Amino acid sequence: MNFVKELEWRGMINNMMPGTEEQLEKELTSAYLGIDPTADSLHIGHLVGVMMLRHFQRAGHRPIALIGGATGMIGDPSMKSQERVLIDEDTLRHNQECIKAQLAKFLDFDSDAPNAAVLVNNYDWMKGYGFLNFIRDIGKHITVNYMMAKDSVKKRLAANADHGMSFTEFSYQLLQGYDFLYLYKEYGCRLQLGGSDQWGNITTGTELIRRVAGGEAFALTCPLITKADGGKFGKTESGNVWLDPKRTSPYKFYQFWLNVSDSDAEKYIKIFTTLPQERPLQKRLAKEITTMVHSAEDYEMAVEASQILFSNKAQEVLHKIDEDTLLSVFEGVPQFEVEKSLIEAGVPAIELLAGATTVFASKGEMRKLTQGGGVSINKEKLTDANATIGTEHLLNGKYILAQRGKKNYYLIIAK
Repeated sequence: MNFVKELEWRGMINNMMPGTEEQLEKELTSAYLGIDPTADSLHIGHLVGVMMLRHFQRAGHRPIALIGGATGMIGDPSMKSQERVLIDEDTLRHNQECIKAQLAKFLDFDSDAPNAAVLVNNYDWMKGYGFLNFIRDIGKHITVNYMMAKDSVKKRLAANADHGMSFTEFSYQLLQGYDFLYLYKEYGCRLQLGGSDQWGNITTGTELIRRVAGGEAFALTCPLITKADGGKFGKTESGNVWLDPKRTSPYKFYQFWLNVSDSDAEKYIKIFTTLPQERPLQKRLAKEITTMVHSAEDYEMAVEASQILFSNKAQEVLHKIDEDTLLSVFEGVPQFEVEKSLIEAGVPAIELLAGATTVFASKGEMRKLTQGGGVSINKEKLTDANATIGTEHLLNGKYILAQRGKKNYYLIIAK
């Protein structure tokens, strides 16, 4: 597999330094991509870079995932209007372990193959590097004029004319440049991958390698992903779409991909999967990514959950899905709380739905709709308004799903 050609047809190349493709055709090459460790999970915005590393390894080369522990303590000014919140070392190490576990679903870290992936953290080589030594060894090789000419610096200064830009942020490209130099020397790394907003920082690294080590290194960036309607990719009303199932359930994750527009799906399936050029759209996109990030079992559960309102296996699925998925499926439906002791003692359905709660405004209304087959408990039709509702009806030990008519759902929570 030719890495550059693979990325080209997938629409994943924004800019590439001359000689990059020739280097990759010549020999097994190491390339690195930096990942921000400010959270203990990646979100789908990170997946573009992660997929670049995945394709790189599939092409027979060695991917290096760099956790930006040191640079994460500063904050990259690229495409940002404000300085970032900084993190401490304990948080950094925790985040690193969580991120590595997620990366292991995309990259092979454990084999003895020559192109097995490597995880590094720039905090490990920066924490003991004294300021005076750094400015003597590294700072003297890059001029302020060179740094000021970078788009990331110019845009940041223009956007914050009143507040300027801190020296901390200004020094970021020098630190990222040193990462490339360090990896070039210690790991033979010849290529840095990243988003198009990183071009300035990456080329500072190639320049530093040229000036300090007399070596040649390369850069390749991918476009920043946008939605067809101009909206920000990866954002929903509730925020980022995370890879951690505790932050974004597999069901919500699956639904995100299932609900993208046709034009976006056609683009995303090339970027976020390893499917060949002949491809289906949303369903295959949602399946591939949900399975890769979570598991085949989580994918199956998400599919079942997404069909729960229409499936003839709805009762079975309701009793099988976990609490997070249940709440995701019925997010936004009216909720009522009742004493759990009421359910434990066994309560007539009519008392539960038209007394302890107001699913029905009156008992007469409930009796009438029950006789017409329009009332369900946990997707099972209720034939007797006085049927006993007990603990065997509790989903995940605390929920009961009541349905009035075809479209009105209510979640009763026993506390």
